[in-house]
Amino acid sequence: MKLAVTDPRGKRARAIEVDDSVFGVEPHGAVVHQTLLAQLAARRSGSASTKSRSEVRGSTRKISRQKGLGAARQGSRRAPHRRGGGVVFGPRPRSFRQRLPKRMRRLAIRSVLSSRVREERLRVITTLDGAGPGAAPSTRSVVALLRGLGVERSVLIVTGAPDRSAYLSARNVAGADVLPADTLSVADLLAHHTVVLTVDAVRRCEELWGGERASGRSRAAHAPAAGEVA
Repeated sequence: MKLAVTDPRGKRARAIEVDDSVFGVEPHGAVVHQTLLAQLAARRSGSASTKSRSEVRGSTRKISRQKGLGAARQGSRRAPHRRGGGVVFGPRPRSFRQRLPKRMRRLAIRSVLSSRVREERLRVITTLDGAGPGAAPSTRSVVALLRGLGVERSVLIVTGAPDRSAYLSARNVAGADVLPADTLSVADLLAHHTVVLTVDAVRRCEELWGGERASGRSRAAHAPAAGEVA
């Protein structure tokens, strides 16, 4: 399939051929949902912690004798039912990470990208003004780019490689974020209304999630065995 490419001023420049296995697959909603839940769960710190009766401060001496007072039996001041006592079955530090197969993560990324193409919410640009090594950051150029593309809501700008200049250029633009293609995730894609990719980012996405990786087969699987003629 082909995607239209515009220049930084929002004018159509040309069209490029892209990998159908990345930008033209049938979206798999269930896999996208499961991947999103796993990524959001991994963002949780899991640092909530309470102290049990063995960890709180206080004497372990029995408060009163067992019988003869006509009151309930009492243990130490660390008992859970007393003020300042320990907590029963309280939260402890833990990890919320969920294991997700690599093929499912890749399918989820391809599904979201393909969905954005179908909904006409994915744009491809030749390059980003104010990007590249040594380029001076320019917030004005990012604002002009988004205005030329007709982007009025949140936008995720994806570059082919980490670019600090591009990040600084879009840092002060409300609703705009910049990420390299290597760190792209389903949560980031779904958190923004529009996705803008540079041509380099498109090619990097094809390297990461297209070709043999899209079919779930590795090059090693196609390599001839020992003594076998290729």
